[in-house]
Amino acid sequence: MYLVKPPYLLRRLSDKNIHWEVKTQEKILYYTFDDGPIPELTPKVLQILKKYNAKATFFMVADNIQKHKDVYQQVIDEGHAVGNHSYNHVKGWKLSDKEYYDNIEQANKIINSKLFRPPYGQITPKQIKELSKKYHIILWSVLSGDYDKKTSPKKCLNNIIRNAKNGSIIVLHDNIKAETNLLFALEESLIHYSKLGYRFHNLENVYD
Repeated sequence: MYLVKPPYLLRRLSDKNIHWEVKTQEKILYYTFDDGPIPELTPKVLQILKKYNAKATFFMVADNIQKHKDVYQQVIDEGHAVGNHSYNHVKGWKLSDKEYYDNIEQANKIINSKLFRPPYGQITPKQIKELSKKYHIILWSVLSGDYDKKTSPKKCLNNIIRNAKNGSIIVLHDNIKAETNLLFALEESLIHYSKLGYRFHNLENVYD
């Protein structure tokens, strides 16, 4: 079970230190991808993005970068932004604060980005306060649900096009379990929004 859109009250209570969207009146969307890079899928995502002249932000697991440095470099070379998604996809609610911070800093030595997204969206108020001193903590305004085996490709697409609007941050996942939903929803939503005159930007420097 997941919420496609985060509750309004939660966003209002936490928007001082968490970024849920980009405030803009322009027709711009911000696609983001979690969990990669992996050679089986990330290059397919890049191919689709290139087809629609779309730039995106990849929140990467540092351990995957070390295993697939060539894929990481391809993301950079094609003009996309990267963000920190921890060293090995840890849950902020299950580690001590020190263990969590150390894991993120270990990842930062490889990723070197001011953008951070907590894996699973799990982060405590104390962790938010501490990490926001160094990072822009990025959550989302639209959760596609592509990772959910009970969600069909069409449902995943509908999650996006029924909820995304100017400045929305959309979450997809470049991991194997999401592949079918991801590739369908990504391309079809890019087709949909391109026809409506939208542009697709990454989050680099947006919050600086």
